[in-house]
Amino acid sequence: MTINTGSFSKLLWPGLNAIYNKTVNDWKEEYSQVFDIYKSAKAWEEDLGVTGMGLLTRRGEGAPIQYDTMHQGFLTRYTHAEFAGGFKITQIAMEDDQYGFVGEQGAKKLGRSEKQTRETVAWLVLNRAFNSSYTGGDAKELLATDHPNAGGAGGTYANELATAADISEASLEQAFIDIAKYTDDRGLKMAVRPKKIVVPVDLDFEVNKIMKTEYEVGTANNTVNIIRGRFPGGVMVSHWLTDTDAWFITTDVDHGLKFFERRAPKFETDNDWDTDNAKFKVSTRYSVGWTNPKALFGSPGA
Repeated sequence: MTINTGSFSKLLWPGLNAIYNKTVNDWKEEYSQVFDIYKSAKAWEEDLGVTGMGLLTRRGEGAPIQYDTMHQGFLTRYTHAEFAGGFKITQIAMEDDQYGFVGEQGAKKLGRSEKQTRETVAWLVLNRAFNSSYTGGDAKELLATDHPNAGGAGGTYANELATAADISEASLEQAFIDIAKYTDDRGLKMAVRPKKIVVPVDLDFEVNKIMKTEYEVGTANNTVNIIRGRFPGGVMVSHWLTDTDAWFITTDVDHGLKFFERRAPKFETDNDWDTDNAKFKVSTRYSVGWTNPKALFGSPGA
C-alpha cells in the first residue's frame, strides 16, 4: 500500500500538460445543519430522561391532596468510536516527483476522506431511522409508530405517519398535525413545532414545488397552499441520504439528534527510520445518535 515511483511513473518526467482531479468541489458541511454538536471529554456521554406529572385531580371539601411523582426516563449512551486513515510514500518517489504532487495532494485527499467519513457516519442515523436493528434508549428505532412512554406511564406515541406516504402537500399537512398533537409521557400537551424539511436530492424538485407554490399544489383550485411558511427552516437537501423517497422533518424539541466530538481530526506526519518512507495519518473520535425521538418526524415513502 506504499506509494512508490511505479504508482505515479508519469510524475517522474517533465512535460505533462495538466494533472486533473487535483481539486474536487465538495458540498458544504451538512450534518451540522441537522445535528446539535457537542464537545466531550469522557469515554462516553449519557442522557437521562425524566417524566413530568399528570393533571391535577379534583378535590372535595376537606379531602386530602392526591400526591403525584416523577420517574426516571430512558437512558441513552453515546460511546465514541475512533476513525483513522493514512498513506505512505517512498523517499525516492517524493524526491523524483517533478511536480511536487504526491505529498501535497495526498494530504489534501486524506483531509477530504475524513470530512466525507464524518458526513457518512452522521447521516447513517437518518438512513437507518426506520430500521429496527438500530435502536435508541427506548429500544425502538428512531422513527416508529409505537415509541413507549417513559417511567411506566404506559401508552405509546408515533413520530412517523401511521401509513407510509410519499412527500406531498397532504402528507406534510398530516405530519404537521401529528407533531402538533404531541404529549409528554404523562399525557400533557407539548408545544412542539416543525423546523425544516430534510430530503434526499431525489426529492429536491418535488418538495420545492410544494413549498413554493402559492395555491393548492397540482390543481386548478384557487385554494391557498397552507404549508408555505409553516417550516421556518425551509427545505434542506442532503447529499448523504440514500433512500430516494424517504423524507424527514426536524422539530424544536431539545436533546434530539446529537453529535459528540471527543477528539477533533488530528493530522500527523513521520518518517520510518529503516525505509525512509514518509507516513501521513489522520485520526478522530466521535459518536452520533439521538436522545429524544420527538426531535424528528418522517416517512419512508410509499
